[in-house]
Amino acid sequence: MLDYFRTLSGEVYAIKNLKTIPLFSGLSNEHLEQIAAIASTLKFARGEMIFHEGDRGDGFYMVEKGKIKVFKLSFDGKEQILHIYGPGHIFGEVPAFEGKNFPASSMALEKSDILFLPRDKFVDLITRTPGLGMNMLADLSRRLREFTVQIENLSLKEVPSRLAAYIITLSKEQKNEQQVILPISKAQLSNLIGTTPETVSRILKKMMAASFIDVQTKTIFIKDLEGLLDLSKSGSLS
Repeated sequence: MLDYFRTLSGEVYAIKNLKTIPLFSGLSNEHLEQIAAIASTLKFARGEMIFHEGDRGDGFYMVEKGKIKVFKLSFDGKEQILHIYGPGHIFGEVPAFEGKNFPASSMALEKSDILFLPRDKFVDLITRTPGLGMNMLADLSRRLREFTVQIENLSLKEVPSRLAAYIITLSKEQKNEQQVILPISKAQLSNLIGTTPETVSRILKKMMAASFIDVQTKTIFIKDLEGLLDLSKSGSLS
């Protein structure tokens, strides 16, 4: 049985990597090899666009290496970051499966390798692999919950709550309750939670003064996880 496969573009990819992705978890190596047969690896430089808002959703993407952002631009050019994804994350799947255009744009935040799976071939594969279809539904449901929480954070919660919630999310993603590495710049973080870099800096200082965290460059040391959890709900930061 193969442990590695070669994508359409000739890139060699480990099957064990796909097994760590919720969308492909539980699938047999045979099914993973079938996915590999329709996949291609795309390479993007830092700052290079992956797709623009309005482009046809003729397939979806998975971050293999690097980091990308999904964002929208207002008429006056103001950017709102919707998501920032690292290795293992799927993006662009909803418009692809609806057969519609992308409602937002995507850009590589650093040098990135992206797997692309064409819509028509993937849909055909789902019809022959019921387990993959169930995984797809589960993944889309999870994304909907995450987006609902994001909308709630931006519209209902104060900025300290949003920042605390983001640190807690990083703790879960990085599986470390003692410290997290900030994967984005302060400017990108402020955009993601809907505020300004100056406000982020001010709130981080208040969190440090309250002994919730300590910050050293891009490392955030979590000193009081329960306090952060309370802050993420209450928004009260004296």
